[in-house]
Formats: sequence, structure tokens, C-alpha cells
Amino acid sequence: MKLETVTVETGAAPSRCVIWLHGLGADGHDFEPIVPQLKWPEAPDVRYIFPHAPVQPVTINGGMQMRAWYDILGLDLESRVDEGGIRASAGHVQAILDEQIEKGISSDRIVLAGFSQGGAVALMLGLTYPKPLAGIIALSTYLPLSERLEDERSTENANTPIFWGHGRVDPVVAYGLGEMSAARLRGWGYTVGWHDYPVAHGVHPQEIADLRDWLKSCLDRP
Repeated sequence: MKLETVTVETGAAPSRCVIWLHGLGADGHDFEPIVPQLKWPEAPDVRYIFPHAPVQPVTINGGMQMRAWYDILGLDLESRVDEGGIRASAGHVQAILDEQIEKGISSDRIVLAGFSQGGAVALMLGLTYPKPLAGIIALSTYLPLSERLEDERSTENANTPIFWGHGRVDPVVAYGLGEMSAARLRGWGYTVGWHDYPVAHGVHPQEIADLRDWLKSCLDRP
């Protein structure tokens, strides 16, 4: 399956890329409006790609059809995981990533980002991808399939920086689950920058400013 995407380029000759995955029930337009806020002075041209997740039934929402990266089977996000769905979506997103490399953008100039469900898929793909990435952004999310990931991790991304943003009163992906996921990654040796904000399941204005500074550190390199 080839995913439909929304693409925004900050200049005529993109040499960097950010692939950004939305959350459950949203679509690729969800984070499109923040692109201008992520640009720093004299930033290189960046291609932002926002894929649309497939439309599928979601169990926790009564089987309602909506855009979802994988099925949500219950409130216990850790133990009831749609492994097949996560892996399928990671594969679809990898096709986008591989295509950008084929177009001439080096893997170490590509950032994988995701919010909520999208963050789980970004982590799954980013930690197992066989080429080095510039960074991984995990927003209001959790680490899926952690026991499998511990064995499947790619050494190529052992030093890839991770930005983790989480709302302190998140009722969807509990703050503690986010903290525990970030701690597990640190235990495996990853550099995880933890950032929490006074919001529920959403993005805070300060978070966007922090993301801009973090993206500059990852992408503003020769």
C-alpha cells in the first residue's frame, strides 16, 4: 500500500526531510500548520511529509471506521497491542523514507516524527531502521512492543537523539506510561530529551518552540 501524503517544502531545494505521523482519527493535515513555526533563521530547506493513515475499524471506538495506524484493542495500551497493524504501518512509512533517500536526501538528514499512535509507529520504525537517522520525535505516545524492540533494535540508530514531549495531564496516553517508555529507552542507552507541558493530549506552544530548537540541532549540520 502506498500512503497518500501532504508535502510542505520550506524552500526550493530541500536537503533535509521530516516525516510526521498524525494521531488516531486525524489526517496528514493535522500538523501542517505548524511548519512555519519550526523554521529557524538561515535554516536549510526542509521537506515535511505528512502521510494519511489508512481508514480502518477501531475496536475501542466500537469498530468505527477512521484513519488509524493500527487498531486500538483496549485501554491497556501496553498489553493489548495490534502488533500486525503497527508493523504494517511501519513498513508503509519506511517506503516513504526509502523514497526520500532515493531522491537524494541522506538518511542522517531525515527525522521521523509522530503524535500518539503516530509516535508509536515512528519509534518502531526509527529504532529498527538499518540506516542512521537524524532524530526521532515522540509526542504524547508510548513505546510499543518493547520486549520485541529490545531484540530488533538497529545498531545504526543507537546514537540517534530522541525528543519526547508529553502532557502532564494526558488522559489518553498516561503521563506515567510516557515516562516509563522514555526511561526504558534510556536504559538501552538512547539519548532521550524528556519535555513535559501543562496540557492534556495535545501540543503546547512551548513544545513547538522546543521542537524548533531541537530540529535545528539535528538538521542544521553540514
